[in-house]
Amino acid sequence: MYHSITFGDKNTWDDWHLIPSTRPLFNPPDVKTHVVDIPGANGQINLTESLTGYPLYENRTGSWEFNVVNGYQDWDVLYSEILGYLHGKTMKAYLEDDRYFYYEGRFEVNKWESDKWWSKITIDYDVYPYKKEPNTSLEPWLWDPFDFEYGIIRDYSELVVDGSLSLEILGRQEPVVPEITVDSDSGSGMTVNVGSKTYELSEGVNVNPNIVIGEANVTLVFTGNGTVSVNYQGGML
Repeated sequence: MYHSITFGDKNTWDDWHLIPSTRPLFNPPDVKTHVVDIPGANGQINLTESLTGYPLYENRTGSWEFNVVNGYQDWDVLYSEILGYLHGKTMKAYLEDDRYFYYEGRFEVNKWESDKWWSKITIDYDVYPYKKEPNTSLEPWLWDPFDFEYGIIRDYSELVVDGSLSLEILGRQEPVVPEITVDSDSGSGMTVNVGSKTYELSEGVNVNPNIVIGEANVTLVFTGNGTVSVNYQGGML
């Protein structure tokens, strides 16, 4: 195992023979805090979770240093290739040590240093705080990259509603508002029940900020006739 990283369709070991100085990981994201001082009183008021009920995060930022094996390819050719492919680009990245989720954001080549035996390249990253499942619930799941221990098979596309349909969605850590697409026989939409609340769903795509899927499993009960598709993709820290 070379503890490689796959950027898009390029792998740091297979394509470039880069060896990380240490096992690569993405730094944890900083919490977006909001603390209000109280003049003339003890303590402070922490409003970090006041709007959402859960913490929000900044992007993950940091860098990795890789050793480049001299002699595999002319350093100037390889340097130019990596710059052209990666520098300033936004793409998905998979860690070999955490290959069942991807991180997405912008990557940059910070610097390149060379000596007789080794060259070193530093790559910076600025990525979304949550790592994401490889597929949305509307895309077919793939056998090879699937994690049979912790993965979740999601197939929420064009589900038939014949009077009523109950759909349980297994949650992840990231709070996500799903897109619900309705194609009703009557053309007048459907309703969905979440807990004790019932919401109207119009024909087409619906995004209701009151329907949030987080760590807890959520059951959606649709009432009507036609089909519904629920576009959801879980995320983890």
